[in-house]
Amino acid sequence: MISVIIPARNAERTLAMTLSALVPAAVDGIVRQVIVVDGGSTDATAKVADIAGADVVTSAPGRGGQLAQGAAAARFPWLLFLNADTVLQDGWERSATAFMRRVDLGERSMAAGAFKFRLDDRGLAPRLLEAAVHLRCKFLRVPYGDQGLLIRRDLFDAVGGYKNLPIMEDIDLARRLGRRRFAMLDAEAVTSAHRYRRDGYLSRSFRNQICHMLYGAGLPISMIARLSGNVESAP
Repeated sequence: MISVIIPARNAERTLAMTLSALVPAAVDGIVRQVIVVDGGSTDATAKVADIAGADVVTSAPGRGGQLAQGAAAARFPWLLFLNADTVLQDGWERSATAFMRRVDLGERSMAAGAFKFRLDDRGLAPRLLEAAVHLRCKFLRVPYGDQGLLIRRDLFDAVGGYKNLPIMEDIDLARRLGRRRFAMLDAEAVTSAHRYRRDGYLSRSFRNQICHMLYGAGLPISMIARLSGNVESAP
């Protein structure tokens, strides 16, 4: 039913947890294929994926291109795009299955689903960021890659899929999908906060928002990537 696509690069320390969260759904026959697209790792990322039974696809680095290459290798009608440092929490498969059933039966319009954003960190700063993401998703319906993306293959193809972009590939796809074609799933995706701990919550959030503003103003993504030091899309 679902092909899971995970772009990864030097993710050996986080990938195992990401993959392990998929096991119950694989046992139940919901997840039928897991594809790890390795973008030139110099660690044991590919080995971790292979041991877990995932299909390993090699790619040039760049998340947009990796996601597109993974989608090309997918064999099942639903695609779940997931970051290599994001762990879906218990019950995610029930929420995903209910959403897919409604779409497949025509009980709701064609749409993509994203999970609730959580960080694996303690303190006030991560809780404030989570609250900000919740409000953004509630009112703007623009989830980011950290929240996963569950989408039927025909809708993914109809809007043109992921573009080979160095950054903003998630925002680019979200804009082409449009607000009305997003649903928030009743399950959490816990993602690593290491970038925020490294750069500082305020500093990283500010830099990301500047990138998004420049993108919204029409500045070429290649230029934004150079100005930002290739900051990944994030809340």
